[in-house]
Amino acid sequence: MQAQAADTIKVGILHSLSGTMAISETSLRDVALMAIEEINAKGGVLGKKLEPVVVDPASNWPLFAEKARELIQKQKVAVTFGCWTSVSRKSVLPVFEELNGLLFILFNIKAKNLPTTCFTLVPLQISRRFLL
Repeated sequence: MQAQAADTIKVGILHSLSGTMAISETSLRDVALMAIEEINAKGGVLGKKLEPVVVDPASNWPLFAEKARELIQKQKVAVTFGCWTSVSRKSVLPVFEELNGLLFILFNIKAKNLPTTCFTLVPLQISRRFLL
């Protein structure tokens, strides 16, 4: 089992799959899984396959922090993608800072407030256009 674990990179997916935000966030989970599948089909990352670890914070903002902690500490993910809403990001950022976890989010709205363990998937020059 150790050899198999060394051949994979765990990727956390932290989007609501139930509750009020499921209508928006389920498709984000699906896109992440599709991207992981495509990357794995091309040989993975540095020869390692990506292993998705999907959790459902159920549109419950305090539960986002618990699920983030679970992904980092128990599941040992290398990186997490998620947190569609600003309130979910506010809930998890202290956890990612405390545990030195990596979080990638889709928006760059409050880039000045993000810790160094959080990255956005939108270049700052593009997100500024939406803010102005």
